Order: sequence, then C-alpha cells, then structure tokens
Amino acid sequence: MLTKMEALILGIIQGLTEFLPISSTGHLYLGRNLFHLQKAGLLLDTMLHIGTLIAVVLFYKHEFIKIMKNPLSKLTFLLIIGTIPAVIIGLLFKDLFEEISKTGVTIGWEFIVTGIFLWFADSMKNGHKKMDDISFKDAFIIGTFQAAAIFPAISRSGMTIVAALWRKLDRETAAYFSFLLSTPAIAGAIVLQSFELFSGAGEKISLSALLVGITASAFFGYLAVRWMIGFLKQHSLKPFAIYVWLLGFTVLFFQLTGKF
Repeated sequence: MLTKMEALILGIIQGLTEFLPISSTGHLYLGRNLFHLQKAGLLLDTMLHIGTLIAVVLFYKHEFIKIMKNPLSKLTFLLIIGTIPAVIIGLLFKDLFEEISKTGVTIGWEFIVTGIFLWFADSMKNGHKKMDDISFKDAFIIGTFQAAAIFPAISRSGMTIVAALWRKLDRETAAYFSFLLSTPAIAGAIVLQSFELFSGAGEKISLSALLVGITASAFFGYLAVRWMIGFLKQHSLKPFAIYVWLLGFTVLFFQLTGKF
C-alpha cells in the first residue's frame, strides 16, 4: 500500500523531472521499484501526470485563454501539428513500448542516449526565433523528437528542447515552446492510461495518498517550468547530460549484477 510519504516523494519526482530534461517516466520507474510499487504503476502514473498537467495549464493560462477565444489561431495548429508524430508512433508501436516500459530492460541505455542529445545541444549556435517565428515545419520536427520520448527514459522535455534549438529557436523560446507542447502529450497520456485503468486491476491506493502525490506533482511541476525557462537562457544543458549518464551507467551496473 502506498503511504503518504511515498506519494509525496513520487509526486516531487514527477513534478521536477517532467520539465527538467532527465525523464520523468524513467525516474518514476526507478522510484516505484525502490518502494516495491510495480503493480500500482499505471494508476500512479496517471494521477501524478494529472498534477503536472495542472502545473503546465496554470503556467500557460494566458495562452490557453487565447486559444479558447480563438481556437483557429496559429498556436492551436502548432500544437496539433507538433502532437501528430507522437500519436502516430504511439499507436503503431503501442505494444512494443508497453513491454519495454514494464521490463525496464533498456532504461539505462535510454538515460545515456538522452545525455548524448543534451550534451551536443550546446554545440548549436544561438537561435533567433521567437514564438511568432515558429513555423509548422518547426513544430512537426520538434514533435517528431517528442515522439522518441515514448521510450521510458528518453526525456520528452530534453528531446523537444534539443530539437527546438536545432530549429534555431532562441534558448528561452525553446524551453517555453517545449513545455507548452507537453500539454496535449500529457493530456493524451492521461486519457489512454485512464482507459487501461478501467480494463485492468492494480494495487489499491488510498485517496489521501493520491491527493498528496497529485498536489506535490502540481506544485513542483510549476516550479520546475518557471525555473527551467529561466535557467536555459544563460546556462548549459551539460550538467543534466552528466547526471543522466551517471544514472544510466548506475542502472546498467545494477542490471548486470542482478540487483535491479
């Protein structure tokens, strides 16, 4: 049974790692294994994703108000086009990705791959594009990179920020659009996971523990969005690359020694 303290810790992990480029799904997988909560994985993931969805909607409330007032705006189509690749790849390879997520057999390598992309992102020249300059082609390419994050330990935010920098968005706008694009992706994941919840059984979790986890996820997710956008303006992604490399090699070591 999930305790409130475990829910708090997992909520903090989800909130921070959803928007830091270090993979929330990979960290939640490790956290659930640490607390021996594998059976509660789907329910926990769904509820904690609700927290980060709340965080990003609150942060971008002005953008979503504009979309509601003008649903045929350019921003609406940018988000739709940027989401299409993940939808296509997710539907085509759903069974494969579910099997990989359950076993975690490739999770160490995925952390390492994330680090490689983050490390080389800094070699790109500073871009100049602002939100108004983002093209539909930019959105599709960034969305294609986002689709790679269907693998559990490939960072969604990391891949989209890297792709945005490659497409010559300035560093602040790269993070800003990356997190905005996460909204339909997170919402879609919640919907899909909810359907699966109704068709399967999992470990029972108390409502109070879930509320603690959702609240922590929302609060720390909001802080992470604000902090990361400001951080990327003047700082390198290389510290995150080093972190996920160390984590990836640690996971591989424990897998090879049979301790994970």
